[in-house]
Formats: sequence, C-alpha cells, structure tokens
Amino acid sequence: MTRTLDAELKTAMAARLLHMADDELILAHRDSEWTGHAPILEEDIAFANIAQDEMGHGLIWYEIRQSLTGEDPDRLVFFRKPAEFRNVQLVELPKGDWAFSMVRQWMFDTWESVHLEALEHSQFAPVADAARKIRREETYHLRHTRAWVRRLGLGTEESNRRMQAAVNELWPYRAQIAIVANEYERLVEERLMPDLDRLATVWGEGVQSELTNSNLALPESAPLRLTRDQHSRYFPALIEELQQVARLEAEARW
Repeated sequence: MTRTLDAELKTAMAARLLHMADDELILAHRDSEWTGHAPILEEDIAFANIAQDEMGHGLIWYEIRQSLTGEDPDRLVFFRKPAEFRNVQLVELPKGDWAFSMVRQWMFDTWESVHLEALEHSQFAPVADAARKIRREETYHLRHTRAWVRRLGLGTEESNRRMQAAVNELWPYRAQIAIVANEYERLVEERLMPDLDRLATVWGEGVQSELTNSNLALPESAPLRLTRDQHSRYFPALIEELQQVARLEAEARW
C-alpha cells in the first residue's frame, strides 16, 4: 500500500529512518575492522560479507530517507559531525575480542529479525518492500552468529567466560534501541512503524532463550538510559576514520 505522508509524518519518518540507517552503517564499520584479523580464513570472508551487507542495508534506509528529504546519503555519511549521528552505542563500541563482536552482531541480528518482520507490515510501501528484501539476507546473518554463540558458549571454560563477559557488557545498552522522539507515536498510530517497546520485549525473550541454550545468562544490571544523541567516548575517532578519505576532496565523486 502506498501512503502519501503529510509534513509531520515525513519529518517523523525521516528521523526514524536515520536511526535505522546509522545503526547499520556504524555496525558495518566495526565489523569491517575484523577483515584480515578473524580467527580463521573462512570466517574472515564470512564476516567481511556480513559487514558489506549491513552497509548495503544502511544505504537502503538512507535512500528511502532521501526520497522524503532530498538529502544525499553520501553527504550524510561523510560530512556530518559525530554528534549528528543517531546510532545506538551498542554498535559503536570498539570491536573487542571475537566473543564480543559475535555477541554484539548476534544481539543486533536477533533485534533485526523481530524488527524487520514487523516492518514488513508497514503501510508505507518503500519501508515494507525494503524490510522484505533485507530480512532475507538477515536470516543468514542470524543463523551464522547464532551458531557462533552456541559454539563458544558451549565450548571451553575460556570461551564461555569470554562470551558471558561480552553479554554482561553489552546487554545494559539494550534500552537505547527503542528510544524514539515523541513524533514516533504518530507513525505507530498510522501503522507506518511498529511499536518498539513491544518489539523490545519480544527481542529480550528471544535473547534470553538462546543464551540459556548456550549455557549463558543475561546479567541483572539495569539498562543504561541513553538518548539517541548520546555517544560513547570512542565515537569521534570512529567517525574521523570513516570520513577521512572523503574529506580530502569534499566535491569529488566517489
């Protein structure tokens, strides 16, 4: 179904699409840092492909946003200041060890599985169509990272310890993924976007079930209360690295 959005809905939709696109972009950048450094050659190739997929998914959301605002995705990615990005801190934290990156990617894949399924029912056709396309690829991501969670969680004492440490560090960042502006409520009312609080509950239940099956557990720590404009101390350096080539010649066509 194709919906015509009024000005208020366009603004709210553009804001949410920026959240989604920035999450994908920054996670892709962190994942790409494993290229040439993964523990086995096969995984080096596989995880690099996942990083590339995530970047492509980000571009899809940026381009839908462009259709609403006219803003060029390349300008958004390469010439915004760190404070103007709206990704969650979960995806921007340093890559850590292999256990940390696997837990993070798996948590995000699990979230996307729930989120994309709901987005397929959006009354805004570009979002629904994109969700269907992205979900097909994300199914393979989730299958891949779930296998690593089980392999390491049920592996040696050392691998289990590292996995549990990663879960303990990452899970407190969960609440930020469902934080949106007040304008988002109208998107839910108009059936353009899903209820994120409800999805977050489903996500948490899925995470907990899989961790139990992998001899791991969720920590009892309370979620960090972060808004979408709050970033970690690691973020400025990440953005500097991401943008440095494009900024050498701002008017060049890449």
